[in-house]
Amino acid sequence: MGQIAGVQISATGSYVPDEIVTNEDLAALGCDSEWIIRRTGIHSRRRASEDQATSDLCYEAAVRCLKEAGISVDEIDLIIVATMTPDHPTPSTACHLQRRLGATAPAMDLNAACAGFMYGLITGSQFIATGNNQCVLVVGADMMSCTVNPDDKKTYPLFGDAAGAVLLTSDTNKTDSGILSYQVGSEGCGGEMLCIPAGGTRQELTPEMHASGQQFLAMDGRNVFKWAVRVFDESAKQVLQQAGVDASELACVVLHQANQRIIDSAVSDLNVDRERVFVNLDKYGNTSGASIPLALDEAVNAGKIKRGDLVLLCGFGAGLAWGTALIRW
Repeated sequence: MGQIAGVQISATGSYVPDEIVTNEDLAALGCDSEWIIRRTGIHSRRRASEDQATSDLCYEAAVRCLKEAGISVDEIDLIIVATMTPDHPTPSTACHLQRRLGATAPAMDLNAACAGFMYGLITGSQFIATGNNQCVLVVGADMMSCTVNPDDKKTYPLFGDAAGAVLLTSDTNKTDSGILSYQVGSEGCGGEMLCIPAGGTRQELTPEMHASGQQFLAMDGRNVFKWAVRVFDESAKQVLQQAGVDASELACVVLHQANQRIIDSAVSDLNVDRERVFVNLDKYGNTSGASIPLALDEAVNAGKIKRGDLVLLCGFGAGLAWGTALIRW
């Protein structure tokens, strides 16, 4: 648990690929459209083109964010990219983004899967709070279509491709600004519930492993569901309690857009109007690290979040890892 004062999200930006893949499109693969809607709430998702990589999605979101902020690339002190689908194992996707932007700031990747953006947000905020940086670009981006097996009818329909970005700046003039309370955590004992088995140093991607689909994401959906609901309930209540804020005071709640049933279950115990819980997974599916910044950008543009509002964010996913934060926008 902690607090990071004097940090402001001064701008947001996002990008989704042009190709829309509907549930009906997936019927050709044997997926049941009605089952997808009933069990997940997802109607469509976006898919990157064959010539796009994660850094391309990052670039588009970053450019839109910087344009909204009205600052030049030279003013960026640090670039953090939260992704589990990097362009290459090395160099980092953040360095690819830095090069394409024409920036000179240090750049690094951070991998906490669906919780990655929250980890990136907390990390970037710390650099500003210590006075070492004044302007940090945090991008969450994933091309999840590359990680899921088309033959897995339960998992394949869940995911999409996207990128979202926020610009963090110093806001020392306001004593009540920034991250009023936050919590990041992990339960590594549950790592096998969301895992890509092969392709790393533990298990190389041999022809045999590739033939058996070990390069794809494997998910224990039932247990992940139970864990996600529990971890949000516990962390949200602890974060709100530490800040002395009642859930009824929240202007907007943005959870990782994994599944409508998870979101509904997760907020059922909070005393918050459901109209204040922002949801866009019906259009984009689960975009992993891009999920929260994409939703934030849409919520801001829709007038759901305004300066001075209290906003609760929570990301959760593979690791198992999570991050929850209460922000004074």
